[in-house]
Amino acid sequence: MRLIFAGTPEFAAQALGAIVDAGHEVALVLTQPDRPAGRGMSLQPSAVKQVALARGLDVFQPSTLKDAEAQARIAAVGAEVMVVAAYGLILPQAVLDLPRYGCLNIHASLLPRWRGAAPIQRALLAGDGETGVCIMQMEAGLDTGPVLLRGAFPIAASDTTASLHDRLAALGAKLVVEALGSLPLPAEPQPADGVTYARKIEKAEAVIDWSQPAAAIDRQIRAFNPFPGAQALFNGQTVKLWAATPVDGNGEIGAILAVDRSAIVVACGVGALAVSELQKAGGKRLPVQQFLAGHPLKVGDRFDRPA
Repeated sequence: MRLIFAGTPEFAAQALGAIVDAGHEVALVLTQPDRPAGRGMSLQPSAVKQVALARGLDVFQPSTLKDAEAQARIAAVGAEVMVVAAYGLILPQAVLDLPRYGCLNIHASLLPRWRGAAPIQRALLAGDGETGVCIMQMEAGLDTGPVLLRGAFPIAASDTTASLHDRLAALGAKLVVEALGSLPLPAEPQPADGVTYARKIEKAEAVIDWSQPAAAIDRQIRAFNPFPGAQALFNGQTVKLWAATPVDGNGEIGAILAVDRSAIVVACGVGALAVSELQKAGGKRLPVQQFLAGHPLKVGDRFDRPA
């Protein structure tokens, strides 16, 4: 098919590569303008732009799709369909209506659960047992359109946002290629029941409250890995926690109950958490044994409660 692809991060880049490999003609790639990043804050192309350039594809980086010039550039392509994945710009109705088969979105949740910006993190924080990808026909509403294809898999007790992201990106790439090869597909309207919204992650959510159950803090650590990293406070300093396991134990909330070369066990509101990977501000992520070499923590020490 002759199509336009719109996306920005690595999640979308995998889908773009799969679509090209499947033999479709990607006539235009839309992605966000280059952004400053890294220590030098030099302008960096998005993951999608990097794939597009490597494949010799035409790239268009408007700051908005609401102006007539951008819409004319898209209309001139004469695409049969547009594929959208984590693009980051709102598609006005005029753009949604341009392709013959409309615009298909690759969404990383089992709609109607977790419509919105952060479905992977919200599924982990909520303790969902499964997640997946939906290929959705886009409408003006926020992830409200009918679903053409869906795939699901269980969330493991060790899954993080990073690990789920990679599995969901691979599934999304597979499903969108399947959808493009089968258009037109029957569209299943989303049910009115079970709608939840995955609002954007705020950094303040990453601060650990040790009065919460150990299982909830474990989900918080996994949901905020790799960004922004779950943050504990110790003697007024921020320490990021990257890996932990709920265990039996009780004591004063935030108190260290046990320390060995493999874990620091901290009392929570319910149960305890065996923390196995930490990072001080400005430092590297370290397993407990290496972290303790420079930051000796002992039984009876106590993590701070958030203000």
